[in-house]
Amino acid sequence: MLSSGEFQELRDRIAAQSDQKAFARLYMGIQPYLRQFALAIIRNQELAEEIVSDVFIRIWQNRQKLSAVDNLKLYLYVSTRNTALNYASRHLRKDTISLDEMQVTLNATPATPEQLLITSEALRKVEAEIQKLPARCRLIFKLVREDGLKYKDIASLLDISVKTIDNQMAIALKKIRMALQCNLEKKNS
Repeated sequence: MLSSGEFQELRDRIAAQSDQKAFARLYMGIQPYLRQFALAIIRNQELAEEIVSDVFIRIWQNRQKLSAVDNLKLYLYVSTRNTALNYASRHLRKDTISLDEMQVTLNATPATPEQLLITSEALRKVEAEIQKLPARCRLIFKLVREDGLKYKDIASLLDISVKTIDNQMAIALKKIRMALQCNLEKKNS
């Protein structure tokens, strides 16, 4: 995932110079995350890819206005959400999709050196516990931990309160911690 500074730099280069290399870097840096987010809403891989493509086509077509966007990362997520919901209502004959209906999968690839130290068994246990989380909790966990969104951005994106996000993260972390403790106790027995 790109850093906040990289988002801002790429936004400026795309808006001011129509920099195609910056646009390609932006696309490559966030497209997998947006596709997975769209997939959670739409539940169709091909449509999710089409949605993200449509979002980026509109970004390029309106690139001169991009400098007015304060938080490009959040803007891309909101655009993806809105486009996915529009697709859902047009193509799937469904008006809205509840957070509880979203299918969310987390990438299992460790991202930091600390995560690399976790044994594969413990990592599998964590992944299994994450998949057992309720859909809303799993989505929030993914947006915070994998996609690196801030609580206030997620609150805006999902139209829920920051307190709800805080509570859902606490639930997720507690369940994961309890599962790991049980796993350690079994090993030590």
